[in-house]
Amino acid sequence: MWDATWAAPLLAFLQPFHALSGDQRTTRTFDAIVQGLLTAGTTVCSQIANHAPALAACPSADRRVRRFARGETLTRSPDLDPAHLIATLRAHTLAVLQQHAPRELWVILDGSDLRKPYATALPHLTKVRALDGDLVPGYCTLNIIASIPGYRGILYQHVYSTREPDFRSASLEVQTALQTVAPALNSALPGVEITWLMDSGYDDIAVWRTLWSYGQRLVCRVEHTDRRVEYPTADGWGAGALAAALADGVRLARVETVLEVRLQGQKTAKRQPVTVALKAARVRVSYDPAARTEAPTKTRVQRDVWVVQVQVLESAWAPWVLLADGPVETAEQAQRVFQQYRHRWSIEDSLKFTKTCVDWEAVQVLDLRGVRMLVALAWVAAGFLYELGIGWDEEEVRLLARLGGWEERKDRRPGRQVLTRGLARLLDLLVTEAWLREYEQAHGQLPPRIAALIGRPPTPE
Repeated sequence: MWDATWAAPLLAFLQPFHALSGDQRTTRTFDAIVQGLLTAGTTVCSQIANHAPALAACPSADRRVRRFARGETLTRSPDLDPAHLIATLRAHTLAVLQQHAPRELWVILDGSDLRKPYATALPHLTKVRALDGDLVPGYCTLNIIASIPGYRGILYQHVYSTREPDFRSASLEVQTALQTVAPALNSALPGVEITWLMDSGYDDIAVWRTLWSYGQRLVCRVEHTDRRVEYPTADGWGAGALAAALADGVRLARVETVLEVRLQGQKTAKRQPVTVALKAARVRVSYDPAARTEAPTKTRVQRDVWVVQVQVLESAWAPWVLLADGPVETAEQAQRVFQQYRHRWSIEDSLKFTKTCVDWEAVQVLDLRGVRMLVALAWVAAGFLYELGIGWDEEEVRLLARLGGWEERKDRRPGRQVLTRGLARLLDLLVTEAWLREYEQAHGQLPPRIAALIGRPPTPE
């Protein structure tokens, strides 16, 4: 049992998930695994078992966690699976958003990969990008996060492999995610302006078309500047590459911001103030509203959008190109698009932090269903961390880093090992206190030498 200051909010957060369980034993195991994930900071089954008091005292506790992940002990709980766990997380997020009643909502679609560079026995391993750009074994993931001031919540998460027997295409995986979340947002938040923030991996007219069909907006980094578009010319609308349209764009603003970048004359990149130049151009994209569906048509729909070029002055970075479907004709509008894309970066940092705290890349079970279940459970644990409002810029994170041995520096964030060690130390403290209280309740007092070691006076008789 944890200290009440931690247990009360965790148990309250996990309560909706108990409806998926068919018996009390499964419910207790579920709660213990999530607690073990948070305490151990990893998805390794043996570590989860060792760090959850409700499991650690059981024989073969790590085997119990593995059997739970694979579904072998869930015959009475058919709904306790990754899809229903994420659906429950989504329902919780939507309920919180309804309470906040936001005027607008930013939604981040992220494809963070689950890398297993040294794995050989895991099933259906595919190739994903390592941080250095090389291809390594692993799995693909799709994650969707909702963001309003003061709150971030999970809307979708799915692990898949291009080598699964029933795999169709990555495009269809993305469409499934969009068509799951977009209508749910419209239903739960009528009248709220919803804007999706996406990186260049979603430079795809089929993605944009789906979001537009639900009346939602987007800001997406463009990868293919050779895309054919129409754009205004002196003689009316002309046709050509998107890059040509940008060449005639209007310079709208210069923005002072802070980025980690190597400027001219510097040997290495560092976090520093920079000047960013923004220019924009209006373009018109054309698409089949039924493209990549079972019934494509020859009907063409045109939509006016804007592209914003972001150039970090005095750096070697190539300009970014952002596509936005709202007017970008003033300095304020250009700065807003830039701000939205920068916000996506902060959400990616938040994803990295929660990924660090529960280390879902450490998953080892030799079964794809088990991989999905453990990652889903890790996202349940991550959802609890989101509920606490934990992010890179929070004082809580700096405290965790210091507990892990980090010396605070403005230009360097703590890494995975430091944060994991700090979180483990903090949560181990709570678990230790719980074990000591249980021992005292059972035996009247702690052994004298243990009591002396921790500076606790003996219990009076």
